[in-house]
Amino acid sequence: MPDISLTTVILLCVAAAAAGWIDAVVGGGGLLQLPALLVGVPDLPPAYVLGTNKAVSVVGTSAAAVTYTSKGLVDVGSAVRIGLAAAGGSLAGAFFAAGIDSAVLRPLIMAVLLAVLAFVLLRPAFGTAPATGPVTRRRVLAAILVAGLGIGFYDGLIGPGTGTFLVIALVATLRMNLVTASATAKVVNVCTNLGALLTFAYQGTVLWRLAALMAVFNFAGGMAGARMALKRGSGFVRAVLVVVVVSLVCKLAYDQWLAR
Repeated sequence: MPDISLTTVILLCVAAAAAGWIDAVVGGGGLLQLPALLVGVPDLPPAYVLGTNKAVSVVGTSAAAVTYTSKGLVDVGSAVRIGLAAAGGSLAGAFFAAGIDSAVLRPLIMAVLLAVLAFVLLRPAFGTAPATGPVTRRRVLAAILVAGLGIGFYDGLIGPGTGTFLVIALVATLRMNLVTASATAKVVNVCTNLGALLTFAYQGTVLWRLAALMAVFNFAGGMAGARMALKRGSGFVRAVLVVVVVSLVCKLAYDQWLAR
């Protein structure tokens, strides 16, 4: 493991806890955790940043998935089918991740954030209405292709924002409300995280000691976030989504300006 100061480790653990909370509520905790790793360990090759981020994220996501599932909010059958497709897509994406340049990674994350923000702001009622209509085979197939293979590949390749994209895709394809979509997304996200992590572990691009320490805080944040989302409902989830995305867009824009 590279030489990392105690202050940096503490800040990374705080970021991991916040990311776990965000990820459990609305997804996208990696949009905080991944930039934190990029800034905290700037000389680390991108593949190691992505691998370590994935090892941390799988713990908090699993904690949130268990919490939501225990409350009966997840259609486990549909979630597992989407998740298996997502795991396959994630494995494929992770194989291409080693070739990503960090100079490309930062602006790419910002572009992803801006796309999410525009979508949410232009659709103010998105995901706040109760789920309507039966879940047809066509809808499940669309969810498998979009939320499974497509977003799974993205998760293995880059990762940040996967939970948020899963929530949006599940609301759009299966017409879930935001709380149910967030709950289902956690199960799918566990599959994508495991798929990508297996690839990174095989390639030896995970800092396991740092990941284990950050994972403890990510786990605590994930448990707290899931419980709060269940208590507060879809309106709260949407508000958190908007605040998180706006804040991260501003942060990355400022970092990009400083890098000039």
